[in-house]
Amino acid sequence: MTDLTPEAIVSDIAATLPGAAEVFRKSGISFCCGGNIPLSEAAARKGIAADALLGQLQALRDAAGRNAPEDTPALIDHILSRYHDTHRAELEWLIPLAHRVERVHGDHEEAPLGLTEALLALQDELVGHMQKEEEVLFPMMRQGSDPMVVHPIAVMRGEHDDTTALLQGIEHVTHDLTLPVGACGSWTALYTGLRKLTEDVVAHIHLENTVLFPRFESRAA
Repeated sequence: MTDLTPEAIVSDIAATLPGAAEVFRKSGISFCCGGNIPLSEAAARKGIAADALLGQLQALRDAAGRNAPEDTPALIDHILSRYHDTHRAELEWLIPLAHRVERVHGDHEEAPLGLTEALLALQDELVGHMQKEEEVLFPMMRQGSDPMVVHPIAVMRGEHDDTTALLQGIEHVTHDLTLPVGACGSWTALYTGLRKLTEDVVAHIHLENTVLFPRFESRAA
């Protein structure tokens, strides 16, 4: 997990901390194309106190996972219903909507060209990843503290990194999900849905990486 310090890179924070992307959007800070800079530098460019920004981000970190069930089987059920089912359902309508926006507005200078392809790649990655969790990892976790569980966990952590890279690609082609002036209803609905999806995926990954997985990694240590 990225440390919250003035030297932390903006794009890394946005990719790993639930809610950070929205904080940056509201502050006018680019966390995609222009996000490969330290938080202190990004804040200075916008005339924002870095400490104030860090305070908002720390509050997000403190709140992340706070409402997750304490019981591990209940936590797994929560992940399945809140994230797995939701990601699948949302991608089913976001992909054709992205295709429509690209087709209709492809000649607009701010058109999200390549978005449909990026979403298909994300869908492929997520569906495969979630299937492995549902068929292999989560059943192992429900059965108890099998020390072999650390191996599929390591694979899942690596795939989380792959998913994070795909999310950053989506942010790139949509210009940090910034709508152009006068955007139509379909374009607006697309970016609203994408904002929720990307925040959900970041929260999903954060919950597994920082809450669920360590419960089993610590037992096997």
